Amino acid sequence: MSTELVPVKPGQSQGELTQLVSFTLSREEYGVEVLKVREIIRMAGITHMPNTPQYVEGIINLRGKVIPVISMRKRFGMPEQENNARTRIIIMDLEGELMGFIVDAVSEVIRISAGEIQPPPSAATGGGEQECIAGVVNRAERLLVLLDLDRMFSHEEKQLFS
Repeated sequence: MSTELVPVKPGQSQGELTQLVSFTLSREEYGVEVLKVREIIRMAGITHMPNTPQYVEGIINLRGKVIPVISMRKRFGMPEQENNARTRIIIMDLEGELMGFIVDAVSEVIRISAGEIQPPPSAATGGGEQECIAGVVNRAERLLVLLDLDRMFSHEEKQLFS
């Protein structure tokens, strides 16, 4: 039985490199597939929308396209923090829809091999939004939590954004 949570695609070997964009929330480091990231922008004027889930900050206009913006801190139940010069919005493609995610800072693009990705501890995947944790990477004495944002929202929540 394989302990690898991130599936190896046909033709992909254990040693094949995957690129991740890493970002921080609080003092924790997270990573998402670089292919999901469309762009990274500085904080923009967000228009707040009534009657939306508490983690939805609002919407932005990005070159004529209206994009919903999610607070990753609120989504993960972390305390709120003032935005600063390092705060960014990562624009990502989630199943064909563009969405913005507010993070404390974007760190770097890193390359890892598929063999470096370990499954998250079962206690960390108790359901809900934790299902979006795809794995954990041990990088030079720091843990990077690998996210699969396509699994972050329920079907009903996805309907709110489309």
